Amino acid sequence: MLNKNVVSKVLERALENGADFAEIFVEDQYSANIRYFDQKTQKSVAGKSMGAGIRVFFGLTAIYAYTNDLSEESLLKTAYAAGSALKNQVKSFNIDLRKKEINSRHPFIHHAKDIAKSEKVDFLRKIDKSARAYHNQIVQVDMTMIERNQKVLIANSEGLWAEDERRYSRIATSAIASNGTEMQTGGESPGALQGFEFFRMLDPVYLGEESAKSAITMLNADYVQGGKYPVIIDNGFGGVIFHEACGHSLETTSVAKGASVFCNKMGEMIANPAVTAIDDGTIENHWGSTNIDDEGHETQKTVLIENGILKSYIVDKLGGMKMNMHSTGSGRRESYTYAPTSRMRNTYIAAGPHKLEELIASVDYGIYAKKMGGGSVTPGTGNFNFSVAEGYLIEKGKIGKAIRGATLIGNGADALHKISMVADNLAFAEGNCGSVSGSVPTCVGQPAIKIDEIVVGGR
Repeated sequence: MLNKNVVSKVLERALENGADFAEIFVEDQYSANIRYFDQKTQKSVAGKSMGAGIRVFFGLTAIYAYTNDLSEESLLKTAYAAGSALKNQVKSFNIDLRKKEINSRHPFIHHAKDIAKSEKVDFLRKIDKSARAYHNQIVQVDMTMIERNQKVLIANSEGLWAEDERRYSRIATSAIASNGTEMQTGGESPGALQGFEFFRMLDPVYLGEESAKSAITMLNADYVQGGKYPVIIDNGFGGVIFHEACGHSLETTSVAKGASVFCNKMGEMIANPAVTAIDDGTIENHWGSTNIDDEGHETQKTVLIENGILKSYIVDKLGGMKMNMHSTGSGRRESYTYAPTSRMRNTYIAAGPHKLEELIASVDYGIYAKKMGGGSVTPGTGNFNFSVAEGYLIEKGKIGKAIRGATLIGNGADALHKISMVADNLAFAEGNCGSVSGSVPTCVGQPAIKIDEIVVGGR
């Protein structure tokens, strides 16, 4: 994308006014989205974007500037703007850019541009047909196919030069069921760090049926009675509660500011001994994986909590400098328009020794949350409120009738201590996580877990 001579000039210009560190992030991105709604293609959009972001450090103060003009003149002007924001004293420097060899863990085959639109639309049409065939109360199906190909270059004044290519593919499906007076929605949204080959591995009939099944089940469900109950949260997207209520509080984005309940807790018991939690950017072709992070560091597997004990935070370069910690390869950003910060990748509670049936059997009266929905979290405190997208009553150790309208209300740090049983059925689910560095692909995951008591909102 840029040659070393230009990059060296840009970094040198950024350092001219006494900055301690300079970094350039260059991005070349192609994206293509197709929306299939009301049994026809509603929108098909493709586009390309390019740009560069330049970051400088003055001690522990970071300045960021960006441009969509990759000419040498523009880059030098942007570098000067960033580097002169806090004038110090002029320093001497000598930048020796050395290319870092990256061994790709994530093979891909197809580029989004290589596949005919007709094949993509045919795939979406099959999902639509399958969902509508499941039940006559399915009144609408909505799908979006998302493809993104991103090339990045990261270089800095410490001599780093790293390049990577990422290909993302995801399908978001939504089936709407109605009985004439009420409506309920069900959906599936698998994704991967792969090209179009990912879609060819999916079963469109299954995606349609599962989306419709969830919608129909909830349409015919009874409203839940609110109260305090033991709750079994199933695998996959159930991990969204740990991600939102605990994971963000383990990022140095909040820890370094003293804005986390887990500040100064390293080595302490912060969860039930049944809980081991991991953030891993290396899992082959997973949605939240990359070869390198957006600061040029190789990604790694980081054990956050081991048998209930806090072992590590999620660390980016600047956060690590503030906390005297090494980066965990977690510096991430949505695009060149954002400065990187510490972000989760594939974050999950590790598998335990139990079967799901054992967790269910241990509950005399409670809730089985098979699928979680959206929710909200109060930053800093970890207080959360999450809806149950598909839930069931548990009575005398057996799954009973379907329920709807349930919300799980609690505190992340408190809930960690109340996880008493962990199943062996670890699974992942894909999503996009928003924070100060924009929206990035992340996986959440967990096996089924038992929370001994939690407030369940209902009627």
